[in-house]
Amino acid sequence: MKTIILCGGTGTRMKEETEFKPKPLVEVGGKPILWHIMKIYAHHGYNEFILALGYKGNMIKEYFLNWRSLLNDFSLSTKDNEITFHNNDCDDFKITFVETGLNSLTGERIRRLKKYLNPNEDFMVTYGDGVADINLKELVDFHNKQNTAATITAVRPEHRFGFLNINHDTKKAVDFFQHKVTTGTEEEKVNNFINGGFMVLKPAALDMIAENSMIESVFPPLSEQGELSVYTHQGKWKCMDTYKEVEEMNEYWQKDPFWKIWDTKK
Repeated sequence: MKTIILCGGTGTRMKEETEFKPKPLVEVGGKPILWHIMKIYAHHGYNEFILALGYKGNMIKEYFLNWRSLLNDFSLSTKDNEITFHNNDCDDFKITFVETGLNSLTGERIRRLKKYLNPNEDFMVTYGDGVADINLKELVDFHNKQNTAATITAVRPEHRFGFLNINHDTKKAVDFFQHKVTTGTEEEKVNNFINGGFMVLKPAALDMIAENSMIESVFPPLSEQGELSVYTHQGKWKCMDTYKEVEEMNEYWQKDPFWKIWDTKK
């Protein structure tokens, strides 16, 4: 199963970092946030990725093209440009890089990847700035059992990005609100969930995404049709949308890297 990672946004709320690099290359613990996300997926056996590129996408290509030399010791003969690597400390990722437009919205970016997807196989989608201690095999098993057009992962956030009203008996979304929720009692805030990424879609859902739209725009009609399931993640989740959150995530990496599920010694 392939995983689409949305890597095209400009990251306008963290200009301190994204003025010179794309948001997925902003570093956490000395590695791009994109690498952390890919490690989560690869840990569960999902190592085939399609990167939907946009803003400064060439830098993401260059990073991975130079990846082996960045991570390993090597000797270089400048006369014939011959390189001898002394170790091979690289992850086993299979990556397709696709330019999806500088100003394209997330739904449009996914639409432009259709030819790289298997028309007979479900696929996963996530944002290029969020991590979690999520069990992706459980997510996929849940999606298959629900047999709906799409499954999104619900998380309890520190901030509000898109409120979900969930029927906990059917595990399906009753409503999906794209606007931020900033009011409510403390009890409501504790019980509220948002879409945290880590989505699974059937090919049919791809055909429902309108031209030049956000991926979230397909969720309300799917919800109305009973075709949007919700996998409730009770663990930890963190996104990186501002420079303050970059600092917070680096603090987590030093003290409690909860998403570092690939390392049992963490």
